[in-house]
Parts: sequence; structure tokens; C-alpha cells
Amino acid sequence: MAAPGPEFLGPGERPAAPSPPTPSTTPGAPAAGLSVWPAPAGSPAQAPLDPFGRGTLGRELVIRVTVLVALVAILLSTFTALAARTLLVGSIDSQLNGVSLRALQGDPGGQRGPRGQLIIPGQPPGTLAAAVADNGTPIGGQIIGGNGSIGSVSDDAVEAIGALDPTGAKQTVFLPELGRYRFVGRSVNIGVNGQFVAGRAYWGLPLEAVDHQLAQLIGLEALLTGFAIAGAVVASRTVVRRSLRPLNRVAATAQQVSQLPLDRGEVALAVRVPPADADPTSEVGRVGQAFNHMLNNVEDALAARQASETKVRQFVADASHELRNPLAAIRGYAELTRRERDSMSENAAFAMSRVEAEAERMSYLVEDLLLLARLDSGPDVDVKPVDLSEVVINALSDARAAGPDHVWQLDLPDEPVVALGDRYRLHQVVANLLANARTHTPAGTQVRASVAVRGSDALITVTDSGPGIPEDIRSRVFERFTRAEVSRVRTPGAAAGRSTGLGLAIVAAVVEAHHGTVGVQSQPGRTEFTVTLPLAPVTTPDAARPTAGVA
Repeated sequence: MAAPGPEFLGPGERPAAPSPPTPSTTPGAPAAGLSVWPAPAGSPAQAPLDPFGRGTLGRELVIRVTVLVALVAILLSTFTALAARTLLVGSIDSQLNGVSLRALQGDPGGQRGPRGQLIIPGQPPGTLAAAVADNGTPIGGQIIGGNGSIGSVSDDAVEAIGALDPTGAKQTVFLPELGRYRFVGRSVNIGVNGQFVAGRAYWGLPLEAVDHQLAQLIGLEALLTGFAIAGAVVASRTVVRRSLRPLNRVAATAQQVSQLPLDRGEVALAVRVPPADADPTSEVGRVGQAFNHMLNNVEDALAARQASETKVRQFVADASHELRNPLAAIRGYAELTRRERDSMSENAAFAMSRVEAEAERMSYLVEDLLLLARLDSGPDVDVKPVDLSEVVINALSDARAAGPDHVWQLDLPDEPVVALGDRYRLHQVVANLLANARTHTPAGTQVRASVAVRGSDALITVTDSGPGIPEDIRSRVFERFTRAEVSRVRTPGAAAGRSTGLGLAIVAAVVEAHHGTVGVQSQPGRTEFTVTLPLAPVTTPDAARPTAGVA
């Protein structure tokens, strides 16, 4: 019974399957001599860093300087206000002493009032005097008005004043009708209706002028403090910006180096921190100098690595080239013995067949090693617009002929998918992926090849329903001589065939030469390889679509 042939699925007949995964590998460095390629996507360019953005050193320095200036300004303003208040209140206290002494001793000239009068005319406006008996009874109170006249004070105010200490200490009290006053009290004998009674006399001066001056001073200090803080912000931003320029230049150099492809190939680290920013007399200069020394060491290490890799590649290429002729001779002599194998003993005939098979396998291995050596030294690919659907159809038809015991499926879009590349190399990529699925999965496994478009990229996907790839080797499946016989079963024919362990390594190298990516996702029952290639930049005329039938 004939094996099932390829299935060609239209858009409405797609099998239920997840969308193609995002490749897990990164694009390789562009190869020399491929000037027709679109520019490969490199490391994403970072947006310019705001020197005063959130979390930056410049922001922290400006904030700290501003806070420090604000604290100093507030402390100075507070001390100034307290000192001014002390001076002004001290001046009031001196005047208050004079007022109380004049009242107790009388005017020295005897022209402004009799001795013993509570308040003497001619004192500052607002001067207040009050007398209270020792039993707390208000005797009377007087105040000098703004025009120099003497008025009376209410008994409630006198009672409030009478509660003060009469020992001569200066005291401040707020009178509801008159405002804040500074008082001094003394114990005296007070004459009332011709009789003297023991009591207390108080003299006070208003603090309204002091409070007004302090309010003006505090307002002026607040204004000056605001100006000082604003000036500190502007000045610190300017100073910090200039001071951090060398550090920013060092960071820019480090950022530039971080975007260089250092993983393979010959690397030239010509970038260095300028000598002005590598002066060890400053902290930033020491960082720049150390960074330059590190780059020198890295450059030397990369040069040594490149020299070693070049020697190894040259050795592999030379050895592979030299082995081609001996292997061809061995195969030729082994093939000559086919005519006489019937006359040989069974063991000799079997040995000669094994010599021929292993020589053929060695020849394929040598060819694969030569191909990898050429790709490593600079891929020589014939770049043209290629219809990927045609490439996949042809590769799958070949795979079906080589593995009729598998179920092969095709999933193609309605329109051609045209990419830039080498038709034969891309055919080799798809053929190797299909051969990998055929070799490492049991008979009856479904293998599906599909072509799709995602954004500006073309996707080639090869999916099989085999046992999957072990997780411990999944990350290195594209390395050379990586094998997965533990879970992915090798077919009996493949065990003696041309499998060399280099198929997926060739896939990765060819895709990298085309500025594409290849990745794999695997779990038991589903393994998917995804190849991403850049689409052709221009629209090509629709070519006649190839067709395939079911054999």
C-alpha cells in the first residue's frame, strides 16, 4: 500500500496548532560581502538618559544639595527671627523699666506729674498702668492714647493684669481689648481716697510694633529662603550636569562597547575612554582608566580567541580537504569488490559492505565539515529573491521519498512568500530540518512544514509529533555533534546512513549567513523548529506556483 503523500492545506483547512513560536536565538553578525541585505536588527538603541530622571545620580545630588540649602536657610532664618525678637523685646523691657521707675520716683523735673502717680504723661503711646489691691480688687487702670491723652482701662483688663507676678519680672500677656502687652509689676502702697492700702502696680508697653516688625522680617526671610532654594536648584543642576559629563562619557563608551558583537569572529575594540576622562587624579578618571585597562585585556583575549579559532577552522578545512581523496579511493575500491562479493566468504562480504558504508558516511561528514568551515570564514551565498513556498515543497517531496513511513504535510499561504537568499542553501536548511525530524522520530510520526509571514519577516516552520527533545540539550541543539538519541528515536536506516550530527549546526550557520534566526520549542508530542528570514524589500512578480501531487 502506498504511503500517504504530502497534504496541501488551504487557509480554511489549517490543522489546529499553536502559532509559530518566537525564535529563541539571536541574529548573527552580518557577513562580509552581502551589501544587498537589509540592515540586520541589532541591539535596540536606548533612549538618551535624562541626567535628572528618576533614580539618576544627578537627581539625587540636586535633591540633596537643595534639601541641605533649604535646611541651612530655614535654620538661619529661624535664628535671625529669634535674635531679632530678643533684641526688640529687650528694647521694650528697657523702656518698661524706665516707665515703671518714672512712675515710682516721679519725673525728676517735677513738671509732668506728682510723685507716686501710676502713669506719667509723656510716656510712649499705648503705655498702660493698673493697680490692684492685695485682695484682688481692681483699683484702676490708665492708658495713654495715640494723641497723648490718658484714658481708663476696663476692670476685666485690670483683673487679668492683676493675676501677673508683681516681683519685677517681665511678663507677656494678651488682653482681649488691647492686644499683646509686656508688663512689669511691683508691690506698692496705693493711695485710695486719702488712704494708703497695700497692693500691686503694673506697667505695660504694647508689643504690636514688635509683632509687626517680626512679621515683616519673617516674610522677608521666607521670600529670601525661597529665592535661595530656587537658586540652589538652578546652580546645583548646572554644576551637577557639568560634573557628571565625564562620567556620562564613560557610560556612553561602555554602552557603545556593550552593543558590539563580541561572541564570535574578529573583534576590533577601537573604542576607548578619552584621555581627559581617564586621568587618575579624579574619581571618574580612575573609573575611565580602569575601564580602558579592562578593554585592553578584553581585546587581547578576543584576539587570542580569534587566532585559536582561525587555526582550528583552518585545520578542519585542510584536514577535510585532504581526506576527500583518500575517502574517494576507499569508496571506489570498495565498490569494485561488489562484483566478486558472491565469491567471498560471508564475513568478508559483510566487512567490505561495512567499509563502503562507513566510507560513504565519512565522505558526507567531511563535506559537512568543509561547508561549516566555509560558512565560518565568510559565507559565499548567491543572494536572490527566493519563493520560500517552492523551496519547502521541493524539500518536503525529497523527504517523503526518503521517509515514506512518515506522514508529511504542507501548510502554505495563498500568496508567494519571497525572501532574499540563496535558493540552494535555503533548500539545504529545510532539508536538514526535515531529515532531523525523519531521523529522530518513529514511523508514523506526522511532520508538517509551513510558510508564513509575520511583519517584515518570513517564517519557515517544521513541526513533528515525535517524543520531543530532552530539556538538558535543548539549549545546545544547534551546536556541532549534538545528539539526542536519549528520547528522539533514530530510525534503523538512519543509524547506518549519512547522519553526522552536523545537520542542525549547518542550519544555524546558513540561517545566520542570511541574517535570520532559528529557534526550537519542544515538549513530548510536539517539536517545532522556526526559521525567520527577512522578506525581499521589493515586490516580485507572481511566479507560477509549483504544484505537487500525491504519489
